[in-house]
Amino acid sequence: MQKSERHGDIQLRNRVTGNCQRTESSPQIKHRTAVQRSKSSPSTSSPESAIKVHPRPSDKLNPKTINPFGEQSRAPSAFAAVYSKGGIPCRLDHGSVRHRLRWECAPGKLPFDPLLITLAEGLRETKHPYTFVSKEGFRELLLVEGAREKAVPLLPRLIPVLKAALAHSDDDVFERGLNALGQLSVVVGPSLNDHLKHLLTSLSKRLRDKKFKEPITSALQKLEQHGGAGSLVIIKAKIPTYCSICS
Repeated sequence: MQKSERHGDIQLRNRVTGNCQRTESSPQIKHRTAVQRSKSSPSTSSPESAIKVHPRPSDKLNPKTINPFGEQSRAPSAFAAVYSKGGIPCRLDHGSVRHRLRWECAPGKLPFDPLLITLAEGLRETKHPYTFVSKEGFRELLLVEGAREKAVPLLPRLIPVLKAALAHSDDDVFERGLNALGQLSVVVGPSLNDHLKHLLTSLSKRLRDKKFKEPITSALQKLEQHGGAGSLVIIKAKIPTYCSICS
C-alpha cells in the first residue's frame, strides 16, 4: 500500500514538472525565433540602408557607364575631321594684329571640287578655329582667277549646303552663310538665279528679326545687282516687300 502511494506521488511530481518545463520553454522559443528573424531581416531604419549609392570617379572611364549622347562622346563634325586629317590645305596663322590663313600652295592651283563644298559645310561650325578657317577659306578661294568656271558646275551640290547654313538656328552661322551667298553671287552672277528660290525662304523668315533686316537687304541687293532682271522677279515672288535697287 505504501509502495503504490509513493509511486503515485512520483508520477504526480513528474507530471507537474513536465508541465512547468513546457510552459517555461514555450516563451523562450518564441523569443529566440523573434531574435533570429530580426537578425536575418535588416532594419529599414538602420544607417546602412539609408546610405545612397553615388557614382564613382572611375565610372567615367568605364565604357558601360558612359552616356553615348553626352557631349564628351560626340563625334567630331565632318569638317573638323577633315581639317584634323590635313584635308584642308590651309592653316590658321595667329598674327599679332589679326588672324589669317596660310595656304600650303597658291589657292588658284587648288581644285574647287570638293574643297569649296567642304569649306561651305564648315560655315555651320561653332567652334574656333573651324569658324574662321571655313569662312575665310571660302572667301579667298572665290577670289582666285577663273573662280567662276570652277564654281558654276558645283552649284547643284553647293546650294543645299548654303541653305543649311542659312536655316541654322545659330545667328553667327546664319551670318556666315549670308556673307558666303553674297560672295558667291558676285562670282557666278545669273547662274545663281535657278537656285535662288531654295535660299530665299530662310531669308524671308529672318527678316522678321530687326537685327538682320539691314544685312539681308544688302545681300538681296547684291543678288539683284549680279543676277540681273531675272533675279529681281524671283526675289519679289518670295519677298514682296523687297524694294529694287533700280526703283
